[in-house]
Amino acid sequence: MNKTEIDHTAAQLADLTFKLLASCHEKEERLARQYRLTQAEFRCLRHLHADENTNNKEIAERMNLSASRLTRIIDGLVAKGYVVREIEPNDRRNMRVSLSEKGTEFVCMLDEAYLNIHAEILNDIANVQHQPLINAMTHFLSALERWIAKSA
Repeated sequence: MNKTEIDHTAAQLADLTFKLLASCHEKEERLARQYRLTQAEFRCLRHLHADENTNNKEIAERMNLSASRLTRIIDGLVAKGYVVREIEPNDRRNMRVSLSEKGTEFVCMLDEAYLNIHAEILNDIANVQHQPLINAMTHFLSALERWIAKSA
């Protein structure tokens, strides 16, 4: 590929990834609203797993949020009964956060709904394109992660 072709492909990719990100945010927002969650609460629940007991610092890092913003999100999830938090005995500034029993059931339901959305989306794509799509997205994600690691 010459420089002009690479520039053209890069422009197409930039446009597609911008639109894809916006559409993914819209997809998450709709699903969150359907289950009476904020988008931030939805994302936080997606970061928590049934068997996981993690602390607020780890979640804030994963979600790229400030500690105070995460605290407000966790407060909402605790009020809804989906999350349990405990003060860490060794560091009182830190909280241990985990899903409650109700939260575990809710996250399973959310995961199923999230999967169903993607199955619905795949139904609009020819079956022969499914694996090439997954392969291309996997390669793109790997290249993107390498670029991020190199740029950090």
